[in-house]
Amino acid sequence: MPRCSNPECREKFETKTFNRKYCYRDECNNLEYERLKAKAIKKAEQAKRKHKKDNETVQDLMKKAQKVFNEFIRIRDKGKNCISCLSELKGKYDAGHYVSSGSCKALTFNERNVHGQCVHCNQHKHGNLISYREGLEERIGIVWVQHLEVRRNETANYTREELRHLINQYKQKVKDLKKGITD
Repeated sequence: MPRCSNPECREKFETKTFNRKYCYRDECNNLEYERLKAKAIKKAEQAKRKHKKDNETVQDLMKKAQKVFNEFIRIRDKGKNCISCLSELKGKYDAGHYVSSGSCKALTFNERNVHGQCVHCNQHKHGNLISYREGLEERIGIVWVQHLEVRRNETANYTREELRHLINQYKQKVKDLKKGITD
């Protein structure tokens, strides 16, 4: 015979149902009810999360992918200067796109197209693109800059699977960079 799981009771009892943890005294029975209720709530929440994940829109996934990609760029470029004005990147800074992600989805997640950029250049000077191009030529070379400019008019339609893959890929890259920074 099992013992009641209530630490204040611990009496042996005869089970009438499979996997019963508490005896049939009122206070112990209430604990059993609360345990089963908590288990049911947890199961319902898991089902809700799974349903939500399965029904994420491409737009939702695009936002998540952009967020983790930008985090990767910020960590990658930590300690470098702004790609445009060469000021030291400290505090808050952006992951600035040379070819904007709004105009060219095909280059949104291209690591050569996105670099650490101070908030002033990225937001107040709308990317400071002339200086950005000069800084980009120094960083990645003229051939890659021209490659980005040629691809400027390409289109891309990401699937949910592609975006989930990108999210996982950049989460791992962020994790690796942080591990490298802390080691």
